Amino acid sequence: QVELVQSGGGSVDTGGALTLSCTVVTKFTTTYFMAWFRQSPGKEREEVARLCAGGDTKYVESVKDRFKIVREDDNHRMSLQMTDLKPEDAGTYRCAATSLEHRCAKSDYTYWSRGTQVIISS
Repeated sequence: QVELVQSGGGSVDTGGALTLSCTVVTKFTTTYFMAWFRQSPGKEREEVARLCAGGDTKYVESVKDRFKIVREDDNHRMSLQMTDLKPEDAGTYRCAATSLEHRCAKSDYTYWSRGTQVIISS
């Protein structure tokens, strides 16, 4: 059984910073490859950042140089460090994970967190 527990989020002014964290809770010691998604009202869900095998990191263009995905040493925890936040960054953020490398490369994740709101005040 695998569960993703997410923390962080909240409200911040434009230009501010927030960090989201995600922990894979499981009895298995398998390495998990993880990503962050977000969805805003009226918009499709988009993959904001992912960290696959071999340090393969990918960001959506709109967050490059502002967001950073960081894996913790135990491979079961990941954070998304968000800086210089803009109103368009607002939405529900969810982390996702898979134990299979090829699925990460295809953005095909098995496990999902419940999500947390990020609110940006202009």
